Amino acid sequence: MDKIKVGILGYGNLGRGVELAVGQQNDMELVAVFTRRDNVVTDKGLKCINVNKIEEYKDKIDVLILCGGSATDLPVQGVQMIKHFNTVDSFDTHARIPEYFAEMDKTAKESGKLGIISVGWDPGLFSIARMLFGAILPQGNDYTFWGKGVSQGHSDAIRRVKGVKAGIQYTIPKEQALQMVRNAENPNLTAREKHLRECYVVAQDGADKAQIESEIKNMPNYFADYDTVVHFISEEELKRDHGKMPHGGFVIRSGETTDCHKHVLELSIKLDSNPEFTSSVLTAYARAIAKLAKEGKTGAVTVFDVPISYLSSKSGEELRKNLL
Repeated sequence: MDKIKVGILGYGNLGRGVELAVGQQNDMELVAVFTRRDNVVTDKGLKCINVNKIEEYKDKIDVLILCGGSATDLPVQGVQMIKHFNTVDSFDTHARIPEYFAEMDKTAKESGKLGIISVGWDPGLFSIARMLFGAILPQGNDYTFWGKGVSQGHSDAIRRVKGVKAGIQYTIPKEQALQMVRNAENPNLTAREKHLRECYVVAQDGADKAQIESEIKNMPNYFADYDTVVHFISEEELKRDHGKMPHGGFVIRSGETTDCHKHVLELSIKLDSNPEFTSSVLTAYARAIAKLAKEGKTGAVTVFDVPISYLSSKSGEELRKNLL
């Protein structure tokens, strides 16, 4: 059986993770890595190719995994690339998913290609859990908790504060709120009641730390609606103790089948490396997209539209024998 030929667009943390994940699959082959930078060699020793030459590979790649960011990269790259390739991406701006899907679907159907958007753990695996749990327990409530883990967007917001040299922010679920949900109490929780935001900041020499702390805690859309703790530490401490990118979270459905029978369904993940895990999810869905494209499917899809067996390299017979 021919191996699935994979390409990677973008070689940051996510692209590095996909290179690693593809290397762990016995039915996949990494054909090329494309970047906007020149003279880049991957961790595995593969010389990257300038993105300007990517169309030369449209007949050599079964699936192109897009590893850019959701803010500026994917809204442009997604539509450009699906004109020539079957694609997988991790677009995670929840409010813009419907419009992004519509644009990708239209372009993909015109080009005869297939693309899956918003793959990862949230959106992605957590989305599946919310849908599945809600279908099983229609009378109930969904709760999603994120962390403990590094929020890249909030960390970036900290670093933009005047007087901040470096910083990182952790999102932490509040244990009391988690326990209320797990006890099937069905609470109505505010953002402040669900999560704590913990910041580790390296201040510039001579900076006003009180002013920095006040600006962080009162920042709208990021910290103002949460209990926020700010720690000032040295640059050495930041590098030593906060160099990794852990994350995780919980999706919980609390519901009932009768007044006296309550049920709690939960999916939880704990990740040492958010980028590496997300990359592994992208890679599994690349396999599914290759299979669906071979069957002639075109347009855009999401995790809701892909048969779960298509994620596996195992045959239907093997899955029924060993996992059913």
